[in-house]
Amino acid sequence: MRHTRLLALAALALAAPAAAQVKLNGAGATFPFIIYQDWMIGYNKAHPEVQLNYQSIGSGGGIRQFSDGTVDFGASDAPMKDSAIAAINGNVLHIPTVLGGDVPTYNLPGVKTTLRFTPDVLADIFLGKITKWNDARIAAANPGVTLPNDDVVVVHRSDGSGTTFIWTDYLSKVSPEWEQKVGRGTSVNWPVGLGGKGNEGVTATVQQTPGAIGYVELGYAMANKLPAGIVRNKAGKFITPALESITAAAAGAMRTMAPSTDFRVSITNPDGDTAYPIASFTWFLIHKQYSDAAKAEALVKFVWWAETEGQSRAAPLGYAPLPQQLRPWIEARLKSITAGGKVVWSN
Repeated sequence: MRHTRLLALAALALAAPAAAQVKLNGAGATFPFIIYQDWMIGYNKAHPEVQLNYQSIGSGGGIRQFSDGTVDFGASDAPMKDSAIAAINGNVLHIPTVLGGDVPTYNLPGVKTTLRFTPDVLADIFLGKITKWNDARIAAANPGVTLPNDDVVVVHRSDGSGTTFIWTDYLSKVSPEWEQKVGRGTSVNWPVGLGGKGNEGVTATVQQTPGAIGYVELGYAMANKLPAGIVRNKAGKFITPALESITAAAAGAMRTMAPSTDFRVSITNPDGDTAYPIASFTWFLIHKQYSDAAKAEALVKFVWWAETEGQSRAAPLGYAPLPQQLRPWIEARLKSITAGGKVVWSN
């Protein structure tokens, strides 16, 4: 009798459908790859019913795959342009995840003091107008520092990148000449300099070239112990690039942001005494409407977890967490996402 009952229970177990696992695929920006992987691994462990996968292919690739519908969500360090949004009938939300920043890094073996840069000096270096390290304007920002009479060698990214967008967006704000002649973008026509692919390529070229100066992401500079210049901000304060000063940049920018913002906002050169001036959000790209309700609900729940619990993982991994003031605004966007005409999440 007992044997018969066990056989019946086993038959029922085999007949019962296995719990469905929702699979979510994303692709895009390389900058947040480390924290996105950490988030997804941590979330998968706590929620085995959701399988998350993210391919680090660059911001441009993320926008393209998201727009083509080959992934469930995209990721980018540069916001989508109006034309790209119009091409998908406006079906996108930009949800900020963490903050990043660009830092000037350089190779001056005889200079042990961390150099300070003013906005006009950085712009004119990358315009090719300042050609010597002992230029009077560099010297004025670094009193007491003996600067060599070496040539300035500019190094920039050769590939399209969100890092370049942040850098050129900043230079466009602080230099009318830069905005007119070069402008902002993930790729631009550089007036001078040598190209390097990725943060690794820029770093290698700078390290191999005495007198070189380039730009890399703060987290990369921290992880690789690269010199990172101090930059004067909009308030006239020289600010050391750090996670705290990058979060302060977002807080400063929020003073001019409305709760109805679509988050495609530039936070370079923000207000605030303690704000580092070359900072930016990085974004998840999420559809406003999905056809698959299960996927949409699972994705929104994961994103909200990343915006709340996940933020505590940011600083240890070299990222700046978002200001908590943004959470109600982000929550409102996530609550607007629908599938089949119905809201998928109400928290």
